[in-house]
Amino acid sequence: MKPIDLHTRAWRAGGTGLVLAVMLIVMLSAGVAWLNVRGEAPLEAAGIPAPPASADVIARGAYLARAGNCMGCHTADGGATLAGGRGVDTPFGVVVAPNITPDAATGIGLWSAGEFWRSLHHGRSKDGRLLYPAFPYTSYTHVSREDSDALYAFLRSVPAVQRPNTPHALRFPYNTQAALAVWRALYFRPGGFEPDAGQSAEWNRGRYLVEGLGHCAACHSGRDALGGTRLNAAFAGGGMPGGGWYAPSLASPDEAGVQRWPREQIVKLLRDGVSAHASASGPMAEVVFSSTQYLSEADLGAMARYLASIPVAMRPPARPSPADAEVMAAGRKIHEAHCAACHGEQGQGVPGMYPALAGNRAVNLASHLNVVKAIRHGGFMPTTAGNRQPFGMPPYGQELDEAEIAAVSTFIRQSWGNAASPVSTLDVLRVK
Repeated sequence: MKPIDLHTRAWRAGGTGLVLAVMLIVMLSAGVAWLNVRGEAPLEAAGIPAPPASADVIARGAYLARAGNCMGCHTADGGATLAGGRGVDTPFGVVVAPNITPDAATGIGLWSAGEFWRSLHHGRSKDGRLLYPAFPYTSYTHVSREDSDALYAFLRSVPAVQRPNTPHALRFPYNTQAALAVWRALYFRPGGFEPDAGQSAEWNRGRYLVEGLGHCAACHSGRDALGGTRLNAAFAGGGMPGGGWYAPSLASPDEAGVQRWPREQIVKLLRDGVSAHASASGPMAEVVFSSTQYLSEADLGAMARYLASIPVAMRPPARPSPADAEVMAAGRKIHEAHCAACHGEQGQGVPGMYPALAGNRAVNLASHLNVVKAIRHGGFMPTTAGNRQPFGMPPYGQELDEAEIAAVSTFIRQSWGNAASPVSTLDVLRVK
């Protein structure tokens, strides 16, 4: 018998390993593919024109579009309503919202109601491409088919705008369908809204709005390095795309939780943008201005009831190190020169006009992002029917340098009983 040399054995072993690796890749690919089509039903027959929608259905769709704040993302600054072009800065590049007017060439004029439903429920475009979760279908998957059809009817009723979609500017490999398919396999599971039989109809309505069209968790949840919601981190707070703002936790009364608030104050904040306990600024001010101020009292009350029922998840108390005495002295001078006239020498504020800084939840957040953003770019509450002439804070980014912003931020966060960590010049430099 002719002996088999060592080279032959090594080749055969290597070949076996290669076959196993290929089989593993094929199996993983098949698993990812299946996870991306699970639950999808065949689309309705194409080419069948949608029946004309009634005025009531269109009006309902317009209301739902407000609830979902569609205009907030799909309308660029200075651009036509819902014609797209607004970019969302993410850690992976820029995702640009598309044109969703009924223009046949550049919008969704040729989409069927079923294709629109699939985009909300399964995160797929008309041609079957996977959509990026900057379009929050991870939340919209809970929207009912009836509400989807009403939204579709409303979008077909708005003026058509011919505006070609701007391509996304994502880095490799995040700009590939393969990478997106893997992300969806890890983080996305399509599903409808299932009412909790143990809760009231009002609570279930609030949950439907908060977790569905309102997509509150899209901002107020902690995310991992791949942009997926971390385990048990829904409503736990997290940095928003682009690193500019921190969306505070809805599960912590020390951040944005409203578990201890009177119901009417929760409704007032959502409707007017200001309440006895807090005021909306930054991205939340945009949400109130474009969306929640237009919701019915019944829906606002339902949202308030659900938000107040979110289980409390308190963070361990912070033990920040005391700031340098020189930094505190510099911050005090800046506060006296630029802040005290409105917010008071002791940070007491003026009720109904200027928020107090002493004991302010936004000031005491573990994250310094929102304080720095407000000082640099200004702080403005939304104009609403219940707050027609809101007082705003001017931006100081052109008047104060990074070291001065760091000093006054630190002073505010460590004065009048506030106990948040100091802010360094490097911290400020990292905030856009």
